[in-house]
Formats: sequence, structure tokens, C-alpha cells
Amino acid sequence: MHDDRTLVEARLKRVLDERIRPAVHPESVPLDVAVWNAPGEPVPVAEGLAGPVEPIAVGDRWGAPWSTCWFRVSGTVPAHWAGRTVEALLDLGFDENMPGFQCEGLVYRPDGTPVKGLNPRNQWVRVGAPAEGGEEVLLHIEAASNPVILDYHPFLPTRLGDKETAGSELQYTLARMDLAVFDEHVWNLVQDLEVLGELMAELPVEGARRWDILRAIGRALDAVDLQDVNSTAEAARAELAGVLATPAQPSAHRISAVGHAHIDSAWLWPLRETVRKVARTTSNMTALLEDEPDFVFAMSQAQQFAWIKEHRPEVYAKVKKAVADGRFVPSGGMWVESDTNMPGSEAMARQVVYGKRFFIDEFGIENDEAWLPDTFGFAAGLPQIIKAAGSKWLLTQKISWSQTNKFPHHTFRWEGIDGTRIFTHFPPVDTYNCSMKGSEIAHAADNFKDKGVARHSLAPTGWGDGGGGTTREMIAKAARMRSLEGSATVEWEKPADFFTKAEAEYPDAPVWVGELYLELHRATLTSQAKTKQGNRRSEHLLREAELWAATAAVRGGHPYPYEQLDRIWKTVLLHQFHDILPGSSIAWVHREAEKTYADVAGELNGIVDAAQRALAGDPAAGRDLLFNSAPHARAGVGAGAAGAAHRGSEGQLAAREGGGFVLDNGLLQVEIDARGLVVSAYDIGAERETVAPGQAANLLQIHPDFPNMWDAWDVDAFYRNTVTDLTGLDELTPVEDGDTVGVRIVRSFGRSKVTQLLTLTSGAKRLDIDTEVDWHETEKFLKAAFPLDVHAERYASETQFGHFYRATHTNTSWEAAKFEACNHRFVHVEEPGWGVALVNDSTYGHDVTRTVRASDAGATTTVRVSLLRAPRFPDPETDQGVHRFRHALAPGAAIGDAVREGFRINLPERRVTGAHEVAPLVTVDNDAVVVSAVKLADDASGDVVVRLYESTGGRARVRLGTGFAATGVAVTDLLERPLDGVTAPELTEEGVSLSLRPFELVTLRLTRG
Repeated sequence: MHDDRTLVEARLKRVLDERIRPAVHPESVPLDVAVWNAPGEPVPVAEGLAGPVEPIAVGDRWGAPWSTCWFRVSGTVPAHWAGRTVEALLDLGFDENMPGFQCEGLVYRPDGTPVKGLNPRNQWVRVGAPAEGGEEVLLHIEAASNPVILDYHPFLPTRLGDKETAGSELQYTLARMDLAVFDEHVWNLVQDLEVLGELMAELPVEGARRWDILRAIGRALDAVDLQDVNSTAEAARAELAGVLATPAQPSAHRISAVGHAHIDSAWLWPLRETVRKVARTTSNMTALLEDEPDFVFAMSQAQQFAWIKEHRPEVYAKVKKAVADGRFVPSGGMWVESDTNMPGSEAMARQVVYGKRFFIDEFGIENDEAWLPDTFGFAAGLPQIIKAAGSKWLLTQKISWSQTNKFPHHTFRWEGIDGTRIFTHFPPVDTYNCSMKGSEIAHAADNFKDKGVARHSLAPTGWGDGGGGTTREMIAKAARMRSLEGSATVEWEKPADFFTKAEAEYPDAPVWVGELYLELHRATLTSQAKTKQGNRRSEHLLREAELWAATAAVRGGHPYPYEQLDRIWKTVLLHQFHDILPGSSIAWVHREAEKTYADVAGELNGIVDAAQRALAGDPAAGRDLLFNSAPHARAGVGAGAAGAAHRGSEGQLAAREGGGFVLDNGLLQVEIDARGLVVSAYDIGAERETVAPGQAANLLQIHPDFPNMWDAWDVDAFYRNTVTDLTGLDELTPVEDGDTVGVRIVRSFGRSKVTQLLTLTSGAKRLDIDTEVDWHETEKFLKAAFPLDVHAERYASETQFGHFYRATHTNTSWEAAKFEACNHRFVHVEEPGWGVALVNDSTYGHDVTRTVRASDAGATTTVRVSLLRAPRFPDPETDQGVHRFRHALAPGAAIGDAVREGFRINLPERRVTGAHEVAPLVTVDNDAVVVSAVKLADDASGDVVVRLYESTGGRARVRLGTGFAATGVAVTDLLERPLDGVTAPELTEEGVSLSLRPFELVTLRLTRG
């Protein structure tokens, strides 16, 4: 037989595009359309429905950037359509290639009842099935004119990302507003042909199955009368029935489809728009669940449920019913799909606490899975947190985006820093926006790396990013692939059902140890510095507020601000969403975030101040009290206590031969040369130099920063090829202030200016570095380098509840790919017996490299902290303005010293005038054990909750002492519930004794007498 394959395939494409798809709606009549351009921000539904409208026609422009237009569409069903299925086709001017990234709408009935959302691939609204002839149709559309930020030429700078700069040019052209007959037979023929055509394209040309499908398609196309598709569609479908009915092979890969709409809580739209996106999508999904009995939809992010509850109670009622029916599945058990690299220990724990508690309280559902498809890599401390919250599974997708190395597993057990293992799935479909295309299903089966030992994978199915969700077409295609020869099988399932099957079939899944590093989007550790600083400061202020409020409540009955702290925690957790904290959202989002963080700081400082004044007593007594919020003693004041500070002897400042100054406090001697660079940091007790020979520390360096794409997200390795050392000096002056000595350094470069204050404080073996940058560069990357005379093949960077080691070498492509990585409060490098810590108060990105010196064959380990970037997309003014950073170099530091100094710089001492000292609420007798939280229990019982962890990576015995009468103790999960099967430790007059594994996290709930 002659090979006519390409002829049939080309015929299929044209006939589908030009004849069959248009025949899905064979008859139509135009609707009358009027519009009200709502001024300012979105208005309540009742106001939108009542707005004064004026006529508008198809072809007219509408919608200034970020505005809302309320369309009223009306018409009459023609009498001769009686008994047929009728739909309204409402095209606001969509580009079908951009689902989730442009205008959207929510359709209402005249009484304000939401019907469904309108999106680029979902433009229909059912009017009648069957319709009544002469029926009057009246619908209202709340249409959001969200401008297209990520266009066909992506990453071009645009001012559209903030309503204050976006202008007023109309964005969209009204495309279609019709009533139309819906022909279900033709629609089904489209689904048949698409499924078979897409499957055929994935099958080997040599295989019989491909040719069976080709011949059936040819016969079906022969059966179609191109002049009368509607009357011949059933005959065409009959020619396809045989190949559609051929079942899948028993060995076929099995895909669990989960309805999904990954909605970024903010990204190329502001938070307020996400509230509406969620309402549109959930309206779509609840309607679809009513029509499709096999369909299951899962939605993560408790925050998004809370938004619907608050802003769209009528939509929420439908969601709650669908959840109760088991069809709409709250998934993931987190407040938002957060970044997991940068959130601190407690914040990461609270993400799961608040998410799970919301789902338990609202729906009586507790998730066993964490659901984070789009997060930009995963910190090595996360498995323990997931387990400590009572969960056991993790789903992610983004690792498929890695540029260099392909991850070796799709189903595996992920081991964190403490040894906790979490059963993890990484869907081989390689998208969290699966649309059930044949190419996606075939890719999932072919790509699956665990063949021979496992057969199940998951496919999150539906349009996401900006929302929309699953469509009726996706469901129809999935139904045809439930068992279809040549294809993987597809079945709608809840995430828990998938994980249960996957874990049962693969009990000996391979283990991946350590972080799940995304080899992409590394610059998100630095972009939008003020957002990151706001997060870090908020995390530590929350620690302080809980600690002192709990202490004041237990000691003196001071009111504990349960509701206020609850609200603030949710605000901070929301802003840890994986496009807000990473700095990859539009300008509007980060402008609002800066204000929000300022408000949060104001409230939390108010809580702290009130609690500390209640504890300190009468200020007229005149005692100067230092309140120490850190988990280690400071200046003679215990952790969580307040008392008189004790200082060491004052430091000395002298001129340095050859220019510059020498600082000396008896512990460190620091030389700063005439360029204002640190050329020596000598550990006097260890008789050890910190700075590598012939080099200078605190060296500011600037690189060009123009990645190939994803400007705010990415820094490409070639940025290192060009570097400029900033050694020009405007000013170098000595500073003496009480028990500190130092120098002030001012430099100018480009259009920017940096001022640094380098100081030694009495009694402290560290050099404090305060940096202020007035930053006006574009597409530049600013770093501070510290070349250390340390031979280290690995270094430690802090992560949640511990630290994680990374290599300083680049033996393999896996190490080389980690050229920019995340740390929390410290980076630590050491040789046996002596190390150096570099701590910070708000930076995350860094790089560590290792070289061997030609002069003496010694090794130099260079730690560089990332300070600022200046990408132009999606915010063209990213980081312009004044920034302040605090770092400290601690020579001779062991890992425990690094932990202590990291807390110290992030929890500055507070001074309060009062009458008496304050004893700590709880104490620990081992500095290796860090108390990460002291608070009252969330259920307002008055119980005291203490969370602690081993911080050095070793075994630790510790006694927790209580500064109050405790009558009982329980070991709990993160939700403060006693752990099943765990015997409570003995509570004695001395407190509670514990034995901790390396990095072990423990939560104790203490009952007060």
C-alpha cells in the first residue's frame, strides 16, 4: 500500500480547523451589549449590576489597564431553536494562546448569582439544554482588563505592572457576543478526532496501531459532508468507534489526573486580582463538577479558600458543598504555595500549621500531602517540617525546569537534614497545566524514570498560573483515554488516592538526600531586596511578639493578642508566596508589600513594647534593662530574659602604617587599608589570620547581569566572566562610639553610592558591617566578597531548623550548577578546629568558591554575599533607591557560634526603663539546643508551647526549665496536638529532660498550674 500518511494527517488538520470545529455552534444570533466602566478599584457585585451602562459593539475597544468593566448582554432565543442546546459565546477579546495571562470575566445572573468564569479557552455559558424558544436571556459580566505583561516577546520592560504607571490606553477589543446552538454530536466528533490524531502522532510509524487509527480517521473524514457537518457527524463518529474502543495494554502507564488550576497568589497581577481569579475559577469548577460525575478537582492554598469565603460567600457555599461531596479536594495543607528556600524555621512550620488548621476547621479534612508544583526548589529542612505537621507526601513539578542536570527519579523518598524521609512524586508530564494533549500523555509515559518498578504518575490537569482550571474538553479527552490502546490510561483521582497507590507499589523507592535544588531562578534569592528584608524582619518580630506576650501573660495576666498575632502571621505567610518573596512579581505587588511590612512592623513593635513595659514595671524606677529575645545569652542577660547588660573593655583604634586604620578589642585585630578594604582580621586567641594572603575582604564587586530570559528570576553563570572591584574611595574616617570603634567608608560608582560602617564591639569576636546603598544601576549585580584563608571542601548554610552542607568544588555538573545558593542567617566554613562565619540580617543569595594559591599552595575559600540586582522585568524599577544591610564576620567561629551570631544580628537588643529584671519563661542548659518559639497555645487554653531543635548537627541532651508552675507536658505535632505513640517526658521540679538527634525538632506543650 502506498504511504499516504502525511496526506491524511494534513487533511485531518484542515477539516478540523475549517469545517468541523466551526460546526460545533452551527447557528448564532448576536446579543445586545452594554457596558459600565467602573471607576477605580473593583466594586461590590450589587453595585456592578446596577451600574449605568451605555451601548458597546463587537469590534469596539474596552478596558484601561487594571480597570473593571461590567458588561450587560441580552437577547432572545429564536423560536425555532426550541428544544436544542443553546449557549452564550462571550469572547472579551481573548488570545487563546494566553490562558491565564490576560482579561477574564465572571458571569452573573441578574440576581447576582455567579454562573461561571470566562477565560481564553473557556468562553461559553450554557443558556438552555433544552432551550425554550422566545426565552429572554440577560447576563452580566464582571470583566477584568488585566494587561498582558508576559507577551509574545517576553521580558521586555513594561510600565503596565503598576496601575500608577500603566496609563489609560484601552487594552482589548470585544470579539464575539452571540447566542448559539451547541451541537453535542459535532463537539464529540472534535474530541474523538483530536484524541486519535494526537495519539497517532505519538505512535511509531512502523506500528500497526498508528495505521489502524490513520485508516479510521480517513474513513471518518470521508463520512463527513463538508457542506453539512452537523447531519453527518454521527456517521463519522461511527467510523472511529472501533479504534476508540480498543483497550489499553495491561502494561500501559497509569496516570492519575487531578483537576487543577495553579493560581499564583500574586505574580503578573496584584493580590486583589487573585481574589477575583479564584472566584472565577472555582465558579467554573463547581459548575463542571455538577456536569461531570467522574471529575475530581483539587485546589491548594488555604488563603485562596479564605478569600472566597470573605469576598464571594455565594461561591464559597458551592465550594463547601462540593468539598462535602468529596469532589472538590482541598490539597496541600499550606497557607499558600510558598517559597521554601527563604522562609525561616518558624515561618515554614506555620505555613503548614495555618493551612492544615484551616482545612480541618472549615471542612473536617486533614491533608497527608504537601502540594508545591511551582516552587523554585526545596530546602533540605522541609521533610522534617512536613512530617512534624502530620503529613507524609510531597508533590512538586518545577524541578523539571532545571537547566543542567535531569533529576534521576520521578517517585522517590526525600531525606532531609535530620534523616526524615518523605514519599515524593515529581510528575513526568512535566507541567502543572496539563491539557490532556496526546503529546503530554505520551511524554508522561515515555519520560517516567521508574519504569519496571512503578507504573503510576500524576497529571495536574487544567489551565493555571492566572487560573481558569479544567475544561470540558479536557474531561472528554480523559474519558477517551481511560483505556485506549497505545496510550497511557487516565483516571480522575484525588491526590491521596494517587499517593496511596504509588507508595504501595513502590515501597523501596530510591532515596534523594539533601536539598532539591532548582538549577534555574537562582536570582530570586536577591531580587526585590526590600521584600526580603520585610519578610526577615517580620519573622523575627513575630518571635519577639510571641515570646514577650507569652511571658507577660503568664507572669502578670497581660492580655495575649491571639487574634492579632493570628492575622499578622497570615499576612506574613501570604507574602512568602513563591512569586512575592522571591521578587518575581510586578511592581504593584512589591510596592504594596513594602507598605504591608511596615504596617506589620508597627503592630508587632506595639505588641512587644506593651508586653515589655508590663514586665519591666514602673519606668520611674529608672533601671536600664536589656531585653534579650535571642535564644542565647547576650551581654550577661539570659535568653528570653531582661536585665542589666555587662560589657567588656573598650576597643582601640589606631592609624595603620601605609594608610587606613587598625581596630582592636582584645579578641580581634582588624586592619583596614587606605582603600577602605579589610586586609587582615586576626583572631588573637587562636593566633590565626582570617583573610587570605594578599587579598582583601568586604570587597564590593559589581557584575553585568543580563540573563538570557526570566530577568527577575535568573542569573546565568556567564555573569562571572566580567567583574569590577569597587575600590574607589570618597571617604575613610574613624568612628568611636561608647564601647565600639570603627571606620566609615563612602564609595561612589556609576550612578550609585555606598556607605559602610565597620565596627568592633567590646567583648565580641566579630566585625560588624553596616552597609547603606543608594542604588541606581540597571542590569547589574552587586556582591560583597570575603576571601578566607580556610581550606574547606564544603561549607554550611543555615536552613530551616539546622544547616545544610554544599561543596566548594565543582567536581561534577551537580556542584557546578549551584553557583548561587540560599542561606538564612549564616554561612560557615571551617578547617578542623577553626572556622569563620559570615552572618546577615536580610540577605539570602550567596556563592562560595575555592582556589589554590600559587604563592604558598594554600587554599582560599571565598564567600560572597549577594546584595542587589537591577532587572527590568517584570518591574522596570526593581530595587532602585536606598537599601540597608547588616552583616558580620566572625573569625574563629564554630558552627554553634555561627548559630548564635546569626540570631544576634537578627534580634537586636531592646532597652526598656523599668523597676525589675525579668526571668525567662523557659530555659535550656545546652547552647546547641535552640528554642525557636515560645508562645501560648493557639486554642487559647493558656498552655505554653515551646519549640526547640538541635542546631549543630550532633546529639544533644538538654533540660528545659520552666519559669512558671507547670503541671503537665506533652510532645506534640506542629498543630499542638499530642503525638500518638509518643510517651511524654517526665516533668520534675528541674523541668523536662530530652535527648535530641542531630537537627531534631521537638514541640512541647506545657500545662500551667
